[in-house]
Amino acid sequence: MEKDLVEYIVKSLVDDPTSVEVTVVEGEKSTILELRVAAGDIGKVIGKHGRIAKAIRTVLQAATAKDGKHTVLEILD
Repeated sequence: MEKDLVEYIVKSLVDDPTSVEVTVVEGEKSTILELRVAAGDIGKVIGKHGRIAKAIRTVLQAATAKDGKHTVLEILD
């Protein structure tokens, strides 16, 4: 569910939605979502001063809070 949410949000932001790739890494206490996008789209996902990335993380935390999970979004180059 978290993966689908992040993919949906990011694909609507970038110029090349086919290059969006989200990998889920399950840990004992948390879940890590690794996000990869095309090199030209990385700025669109991060935004000025990281505002868009922070907003995506906030939505992700709100969506997973009821399950008691801790989910981390990592944006990879």
